[in-house]
Amino acid sequence: MRHRTAWQALGQNPLKVLGSSWPWRSFAYLLSGVVFGAAACVVLVVALVAGAVSLVVLVGVPILLGVALSGVAVTRFERWRLRLVDLDPVRDPHRAPERAGLLGWVRTRLREPATWRELGFTAVSATALWWMDCLVLCFALVVPALVITSPLDDPGAWPLVIVGLCLLAAAPYTITAWAGARAAVTRLMLAPRDSELGRELTDVRASRVRLVDAFDAERRRIERDLHDGAQQRLVSLNVMLGLAAFDTEPDSPLAGHLAKAQEQVALAVDELRELSRGVHPKALTDHGLTAAVENLAGRSALPVTVDIRLPRRLPPAVETAAYFVIAEALTNAVKHSEATRVEVQARLHTDVLALSISDDGIGGAAPEAGTGLAGLADRVAVADGRLRISSPRGGPTLMHVELPCR
Repeated sequence: MRHRTAWQALGQNPLKVLGSSWPWRSFAYLLSGVVFGAAACVVLVVALVAGAVSLVVLVGVPILLGVALSGVAVTRFERWRLRLVDLDPVRDPHRAPERAGLLGWVRTRLREPATWRELGFTAVSATALWWMDCLVLCFALVVPALVITSPLDDPGAWPLVIVGLCLLAAAPYTITAWAGARAAVTRLMLAPRDSELGRELTDVRASRVRLVDAFDAERRRIERDLHDGAQQRLVSLNVMLGLAAFDTEPDSPLAGHLAKAQEQVALAVDELRELSRGVHPKALTDHGLTAAVENLAGRSALPVTVDIRLPRRLPPAVETAAYFVIAEALTNAVKHSEATRVEVQARLHTDVLALSISDDGIGGAAPEAGTGLAGLADRVAVADGRLRISSPRGGPTLMHVELPCR
């Protein structure tokens, strides 16, 4: 099994650590921590002193602001460096700036709790962590080297060579152990908090809802354009062809061509109506869910019993979600269930629309089976609804959907 962290490698298989790359990665991690920590400490101290001294002439304001935001840059490098001993990346907790430009970036960062948490980590790293990295490296490497070379000054101290060799043999474990602990502390301090992850999930959910709303609005616009544009022109063309047929000899070849043209135009109108219903049914917009589902049931290849009792019109988003849930369920019943009848029921309980779609088919419906239920579940989830399916082998299948009507 491939270990993801130096701590896992040391804890699960210490004998193989010497033959792996973890001690060298841990050494590079600690050494880079010493170099970067010392440099960051010097820069921050100089900037802090310069900002405090020049604050009286307001020159120090941007310097101190840079010190306050220094944690963003320091922790970005820390997250990159952490990959040496922890293969799972730490997510950046910062969100995109609210406005473009440097000023928008600064405003967004100053309002984020993560910025101040990262500044605290930078202070701890500058005052303690890199010093501890240096001490561990000195104890693991420098002290054994001094003990081993001590007989050069005092030949009687040759037993210390054995002690030094033992300390040097333990150095890979010492370095790897501290690197693993140091990485765990760093991850704990830099990983996004639950509140920040919750905010991200809320943003994702809101963006998904906006996308679905925009998609539904576009469907309604396309349906309106088809109904008021192309469909009306085809109907007008059919009328004109009929008028032309009145002025033509009934048995003439031209009359036959006109009759065939009228048939083709009528078929095109019917196909266009079916297409517009699939995009967004006009009955749903004009008359509500009950009328739209009844029209849908009338065109179904299976007998459908519709029992929808609603005291009022529902919000458009809820009606749209419910309609397409029912439409997808009927399509699945026709294609996969081998059913002989389908029942659709809808009730409004306070502010929750409860849908039940059942059939007497062979059952076995599951989202992972690729029958369109996964997309249907996604649509229900976008509406903050719940979808439950009971479909044992041999049937029957019952789908229960709850959609909030807030």
